[in-house]
Amino acid sequence: MPLVDDIAGLRRVLAQTRTIAVVGLSAHWHRPSHFAAQYMQDKGYRVIPVNPAYQEVLGERCYPDLAAIGHPVDMVDCFRKPQDIVPIAREAVATGAKVLWMQLGIRNEEAARIALDAGLTVVMDRCVKIEHARILGGLNWAGVNTGVISARRPEPVASRHRDTAERG
Repeated sequence: MPLVDDIAGLRRVLAQTRTIAVVGLSAHWHRPSHFAAQYMQDKGYRVIPVNPAYQEVLGERCYPDLAAIGHPVDMVDCFRKPQDIVPIAREAVATGAKVLWMQLGIRNEEAARIALDAGLTVVMDRCVKIEHARILGGLNWAGVNTGVISARRPEPVASRHRDTAERG
C-alpha cells in the first residue's frame, strides 16, 4: 500500500474508512483531537477513542491501547508526539488496521516504513478533519462556508448597512 499525499489518494482513504481509532483522543472539547474526532463522528464515521486516561469519550467506550479494542479498525488516527508513533504503528499492524494516519505536524519515517512494509496505507502530517472538509465538502460544519472563496476579509456588517441606508 502507498504513502498517500494527493487528493485522489486522500479521497479514497476517507471513502473506504468506516471506523477510526483515535489514539490520544482527549475528552476536553477544546483540544484538536476532540474537535477532529467529533467532526468525523458527526460525518458518520465510528470513532473509537484510545487513551488510558478516560473510560469514555464522545459517548464511546475508551480503550487504553489498540490491542484492547479487540477487532480491526479501518484507520488509526494518531494524536501523539512523533517519537510515540513507532509503537502505535506496530500495534496498528498487529490489530489489522488498514490505514496509519499521522495528524498535522506529525511525521515519523520509521513508523511509516513499519506500516508500509505490512501493507497499510500511510498518511503523514495531515489533519483528517481538514482533509475531509476540504475534499468531501464539510467546511460549513465549522461555520466557514460563506460561498465566497477569497483571501480578502469581508467589510464589517455595520459598514454594509450604512452604505445600503445611504443609497436609499
